[in-house]
Amino acid sequence: MSGIAIGGVIFAALMLMLALRVPIGAAMFAAGTAAYFTLTGGALAPILGVLKNVAYARLSNYDLVVIPMFLLMGQFATHGGLSARLFRFVSAFIGHLKGGVAMAAIGACAGFGAICGSSLATAATMGQVALPELRRYGYSGRLATGALAAGGTLGIMIPPSVPLVIYAILTQESIGKLFVAAVVPGLIAMLGYMLVVHVVVTRDPRAGPAGARTAWPERLRTLVSVAPVALVFVVVIVGIYGGWANPTEAAAIGAAACGLLAALGGMRREGLVASLLGTAQATAMIFLVLLGADMLNTALALSQMPVELAAWVKAQGFTPMLVMAAILAIYILLGCVMDSLAMILLTIPIFYPVVMGLDFGLPDSDKSIWFGILALMVVEIGLVHPPVGMNVFIINRLARDVPLVETFKGVLPFLASDLVRIVLLLAFPAISLFLVRAGG
Repeated sequence: MSGIAIGGVIFAALMLMLALRVPIGAAMFAAGTAAYFTLTGGALAPILGVLKNVAYARLSNYDLVVIPMFLLMGQFATHGGLSARLFRFVSAFIGHLKGGVAMAAIGACAGFGAICGSSLATAATMGQVALPELRRYGYSGRLATGALAAGGTLGIMIPPSVPLVIYAILTQESIGKLFVAAVVPGLIAMLGYMLVVHVVVTRDPRAGPAGARTAWPERLRTLVSVAPVALVFVVVIVGIYGGWANPTEAAAIGAAACGLLAALGGMRREGLVASLLGTAQATAMIFLVLLGADMLNTALALSQMPVELAAWVKAQGFTPMLVMAAILAIYILLGCVMDSLAMILLTIPIFYPVVMGLDFGLPDSDKSIWFGILALMVVEIGLVHPPVGMNVFIINRLARDVPLVETFKGVLPFLASDLVRIVLLLAFPAISLFLVRAGG
């Protein structure tokens, strides 16, 4: 069998296990172990050696320390009341507009994503903060839940972003450059979502009534309350990109700063324990998925599937943009059955060599960063489109009075905004790259 055929069999087995509701980390580990065992002729010594080395190599990787640090930042922000401050700040300035409270929720999601790095945590936290206000002003269930589910995706689009950290480690790319490259696309995503809210309330004013106007003294007070949050974001991102600190050091500084802000904001011992426990649980889950992906990718490398696939694509003479569009479409389809982290871990070792072998008129470093941002953009779509849409289920669990079908209908206009943004980033790589180039 060819490497591509072997890879196809491995993926079929993986998808079957996922259909049987096997956890993604365990499914990848099982598929990879079985494939490696088969490819090496059924001998025990090679597979035992790989199992030992894969686990040690992954868990001893110093760069991965950045992940629990960013997760801890998000936990402190959740339990320390920073999310409520962000929502009050944005709502104070735009909440009096039609649809303004929903726009404020989206803006607060972006702000929370700047110190969180997790889409699910952003959706869950901001849902608890914003849903009562949206209900109080009489927003339709469809718009309220759709805006919060879509806004939650900003948690991984606005840096720091855990999927971008994983991408950087897999491709040996600069974490700082990827974070800087994600800033403008993330802001475009936020503005696009706000524009969707404006269009919806223009067509149906009853869906998003205007909120109360806030006086300027109160606006200034909310500005002061979120200034430290903005400072943490600047220190972390500029510190990494400017070379003042490596990613792990910057993440540790950010976690300590968020912990201090949370303590000053009223977080007590129970909040500290919950933050540490939540970080430990999320880190354990991520590392289990990492180990499963490592085992699967080891088997795929042995099968030569990535190399053969890259050579096959190059031999077909497809235009580079057509290949890239096909890869992005595959990501959207995978979002039906996988979470964002699993998609990055599973596909980057396969698609990255293919993309790097294509000529887009960009240097390899720019091409690598551009593809990372595009991959992040399409991965986040999987968090809101049916049938999985984890953000949708999280928000719908908080808004039990809104039928799940209504929430999925509510995210459809935001998915249209996502597709427009992806086309723009695909057609104009400079949107992702100009900040990186300006600082280079």
